[in-house]
Amino acid sequence: MRIEICEDRKALGASAARHAAQLIEDAIDDKGSARIIAATGASQFDFLASLTQARDIDWSKVTMFHLDEYVGLPESHPASFRRYLKERLIARVNIGAYNLLNPEQDPAAECRRVGALLQQAPVDVAFVGIGENGHLAFNDPPADFETEEAYLLVTLDGQCRRQQLGEGWFSSLEEVPLRAISMSVRQILKARAILCMVPEARKAPAVRATLEGPVTPMVPASILKEHPNTTLYLDKDSASLLHAN
Repeated sequence: MRIEICEDRKALGASAARHAAQLIEDAIDDKGSARIIAATGASQFDFLASLTQARDIDWSKVTMFHLDEYVGLPESHPASFRRYLKERLIARVNIGAYNLLNPEQDPAAECRRVGALLQQAPVDVAFVGIGENGHLAFNDPPADFETEEAYLLVTLDGQCRRQQLGEGWFSSLEEVPLRAISMSVRQILKARAILCMVPEARKAPAVRATLEGPVTPMVPASILKEHPNTTLYLDKDSASLLHAN
């Protein structure tokens, strides 16, 4: 795993976006198209703002897949990840195709539908973050490190739900959904490259556990250390508890 520590979250977003743009451009140059996985949440704000301003990406040749989504939350809700991606990515670029998770009617069927599309061809780059509890996508601890299913129905733990409340997406803990669709750990690891953006001091304990502890389902993001082409982008605050920092 390559680690880049940036001065602040703005610099983190800009650096990760330059890397992401190059990976997308390289894929298009190599095979005429690119397939990406897009994450959401506060950790991705600066990254997506910078990425959508990149001038050399032919977005018409890009296909995007959705990392995770709440079950039972309408797209009109401010916390909807479909809404997030439409506002912060899809509406800002001429993206060729996108596949969003819509679990309002039949979440299990939606896992199968989007999963089948995702598994039709390799993913060139996945954009992810790390949760305060060490989760990867919505794979909370203890995460399933074995399943080969592309998407899973998962139950969100208390720390994960409190994080969503703390980030301002909901007005009370009771409003935070209990279930979600999440891309599986193994599916994320199938991406040719993974860029993981993790700003802010509140993520520092999870970053330390990810990098300095063992690979374990109790720290789901720790499995990123087993991927041959992962870059972890930190700012000084999220890196503050690392012994080598």
